[in-house]
Amino acid sequence: MTDPKILKIQRALISVSDKTNLVSFGQHLHDHGVEILSTGGTAQALQSAGIPVTEVASLTDMPEMMGGRIKTLHPRIHGGILSRHNNQNDTEDMNRHGIKPIDLVAINLYPFEETVRNGNSWPDCIEKIDIGGPAMIRSAAKNHERVVIITNVTDYEMVAKEIKEKQGATSLKLRKKLAHLAFARTASYDVAIAKWFSDNLGEAIPSRLLLSTNTHTPLRYGENPHQKAAFFPLDHGRTGVGTAKQIQGKELSYNNLNDTDAAFELIGEFDSPAAAIIKHANPCGVALGENAAEAYKKALICDPTSAFGGIVAFNRPIDKNVASEVVKTFSEVIIAPAASEEAKIIFSTKKNLRLLLTGTMPTSADKALNVKSISGGFLVQEIDNSEVAASDLKVVTNKSPTDNQLDDLLFAFRVCKHVKSNAIVYAKGGMTIGVGAGQMSRVDSARIAAWKASENCETENANLLPTANSVAASDAFFPFPDGILALVEAGAQAIIQPGGSIRDEEVIQTANEHNLAMVFTGVRNFRH
Repeated sequence: MTDPKILKIQRALISVSDKTNLVSFGQHLHDHGVEILSTGGTAQALQSAGIPVTEVASLTDMPEMMGGRIKTLHPRIHGGILSRHNNQNDTEDMNRHGIKPIDLVAINLYPFEETVRNGNSWPDCIEKIDIGGPAMIRSAAKNHERVVIITNVTDYEMVAKEIKEKQGATSLKLRKKLAHLAFARTASYDVAIAKWFSDNLGEAIPSRLLLSTNTHTPLRYGENPHQKAAFFPLDHGRTGVGTAKQIQGKELSYNNLNDTDAAFELIGEFDSPAAAIIKHANPCGVALGENAAEAYKKALICDPTSAFGGIVAFNRPIDKNVASEVVKTFSEVIIAPAASEEAKIIFSTKKNLRLLLTGTMPTSADKALNVKSISGGFLVQEIDNSEVAASDLKVVTNKSPTDNQLDDLLFAFRVCKHVKSNAIVYAKGGMTIGVGAGQMSRVDSARIAAWKASENCETENANLLPTANSVAASDAFFPFPDGILALVEAGAQAIIQPGGSIRDEEVIQTANEHNLAMVFTGVRNFRH
């Protein structure tokens, strides 16, 4: 007994901007006795390959007009797509108006996203907004009980295989799958158009949150093995882990991606050669250097124990000297703009090490949104592109920082911006000495950072703490003087903080009593 859900394809409409594999698919349909309807360049490409084509204009008795804007918006097209199988009323209407059923529709839309990505003019982008294409796709997808809809050239092979196996027919299961892909495609297309309008209107936060991505990469699991997870790239993403090319190593995990993103965002703060080592999205060592190799060696000094199994990020291309140093310690991921062939050979000796190359660095001029899910909705904010320069600082104590201290203060504050709140960072000589992250009390962060430093860093004078004569940065103001006293206890000589507490005067007085230099930035950098 014949399955009524297995339907033979007798007539197909093909109108595609991407003509990849078009001829081979058209030939496959022709070989199975399918009549092909087509328009414009698609028809020409098929005819040039010797494949018979019926022009849509001959079917509609209307030529293409308005520069191609009008060609398929016609009842003989949409009626042929939308007519229902074995529906008497539909059959009568079709007979009355000379409409023939269309059983397969293959359409990929005008390349709007690519046109925007190439920076084309407003009129160019407007002309690449497809109208007839989405209408036919949605019509075919809605009528998937009878019609096959193909929106991606990668699906030709899947459809051709089934047509061959079922002797010119398709199953409802395949048609449902393709309908799902079709509605997802038109949705993502509309999202791209709406986002383009929003960006051009200068909306920092759009009136509607629209997120779309054309594909995803399944991950082994999420933060924990019992959680399913996947990575969804954005078409216009900020340079970083999401746009990087993986050169070698195991699959990236959910935690790898999250931590590597934190590392690369941090390293993008610096113009000078810099290296950052990240563990659980917090820096355990960051440093500047004359070159990437020197920066890495200095970063490792801060907390070599935590650096084991961490993520290492560079803002300069990696050469063989850098690679030789990095492979001495076990790392999960290395990310940088580029790597020399010699460096790649050295990394290849560590088969599981993931090497990611981004080509470029993110910049403070990038516009992007940070989206976080919570129960019942999403939190959306602009990414933190704030920058603090020496000219922005306000000296609030009797003592001013020296030039060297000023450089370290700005360095420490940039690092502190990427440490989970409450955050305290001790720094000296363009490198972190101690990092205190994610504590409920700022005093605890100060003490933990100093303790970590004493555990990991050696000093020439055994009687001095590693944090002695350092500078300290805080991501937010000190609500009480006790935080200042914790920094004094650690030996810090200069402090950078946003200011803005109702007890700022008490805090400043405490700093003066201990002969500290302190500057206010006026900018807070919480990171949760």
